[in-house]
Amino acid sequence: MLMKKYDLLSNKAENFMANNEIEKNLSTALSLSKNEAYLKEVIEKARQAKGLSPIEATSLLLSNFEMINQSILEIAQTIKEDYYGNRIVLFAPLYLSNYCVNSCTYCPYHISNKTMPRKKMTQTEIKQEIYALLEMGHKRLALELGEDPVHNPISYVLESIETIYSIIHSSGEIRRVNVNIAATSAENYKLLQQAEIGTYILFQETYNQKNYELLHPRGPKSDYAYHTEAMDRAITGGLEDVGLGVLFGLHNYAYEFMGLLMHSLHLEKTYGIGPHTISVPRLCPADGIDVNSFSNALPDDIFLKIIALLRISIPYTGLIISTREKSLVREKALSLGISQISGGSKTTVGGYSVYSNPKDTAQFDISDNRTLDEIVYWLMKNGHIPSFCTSCYGKHRQGEDFMKICKSKQISQFCTPNALLTLQEYLNNYASKETKDLGIELLKKELQKISGVRKTIIENRLKHLNQTGNVVFF
Repeated sequence: MLMKKYDLLSNKAENFMANNEIEKNLSTALSLSKNEAYLKEVIEKARQAKGLSPIEATSLLLSNFEMINQSILEIAQTIKEDYYGNRIVLFAPLYLSNYCVNSCTYCPYHISNKTMPRKKMTQTEIKQEIYALLEMGHKRLALELGEDPVHNPISYVLESIETIYSIIHSSGEIRRVNVNIAATSAENYKLLQQAEIGTYILFQETYNQKNYELLHPRGPKSDYAYHTEAMDRAITGGLEDVGLGVLFGLHNYAYEFMGLLMHSLHLEKTYGIGPHTISVPRLCPADGIDVNSFSNALPDDIFLKIIALLRISIPYTGLIISTREKSLVREKALSLGISQISGGSKTTVGGYSVYSNPKDTAQFDISDNRTLDEIVYWLMKNGHIPSFCTSCYGKHRQGEDFMKICKSKQISQFCTPNALLTLQEYLNNYASKETKDLGIELLKKELQKISGVRKTIIENRLKHLNQTGNVVFF
């Protein structure tokens, strides 16, 4: 097999994600992971909160020194607090269609699955879903659907986004739609940018090309290069915020971690904007999918260490964890670096409304089945501020502008006040009595941490919200 030349600034996957470069970096990291003196130097660098190189971070991931591992967790907690404070952004996935022409061996949507009922929502049904989500209190969605050029063309995605944004309900409106759809053309990404989506999200699944091709034997997704180069096309197509992720469990976790960091570095150095978010899904049970048949399943301790090291390596990036994970794992992950979580989620097509379809349309099993209100209460009970803020999109703090603000640790100047405002909005309109009572106490405590003119402005905007029902974002 011809060795590919590594080129960080190339827009070709064979260059910026060259397998021989990943393998070489892994070998170096494995050797360094046994050098305690070197690891201590990396730990000291990590304390500066300016990020780590892929080799540095992976050497920490592969280390077995207890003192090093403890330091990783402590530093991650400190960086999370410095960059993001104690706020946690909430969102919900919205599954539009489970039609798919791919043959991904780990996903029940694969075309060969004849036991799964196929469903594509009409625009009327999407409206019913939005009404149900708004009545729960959600303001931010992530659209999900299978890849099928006949059933799910880009025109259907764009029409659905327009429908969602058009809905003004007594419970409010969806303020931002993020989109997780299959790799597509720069022209289609431009159309998504014109539709004013938030973040474009696409999971790589696995960075190992050989394994990728085995896991995706047929369908358009089987093209490794086209899939891996999607973020380059998205950014050149005008989308400023992109979200990466791998499905941990499909391949060796250290390889995936290295690939994820190298991909992030490629985007930052090439376009000046690293990933807006990184998601950390793990392989989990689903219709016709047995996780025991995958030998790279990830244990909780390694999973949490990966989250901590992502926070240390790329301090500015939002980290997302879904309801795939049990509540206890999600609780531990919050302090280590997670800044966004889904809540009250349904992975079925039409799962939120009275038109919901059977559970067997679900893409994967949910481990955290609590309602949004229960999630909000749980977050507050653990000292977090639940946030429904979408202000950065509305204020055009995106891409390079967002990165500059976040890297300077100034993003909390906007995010914390907006989190308090949207929490108050949730308490006024959606919360149970128990949640509202706890929320009022949390708001009082958080306001005590703020002083001067800034506190006065926040208090005035909270008063305006309570009087008019309208949020004036920072």
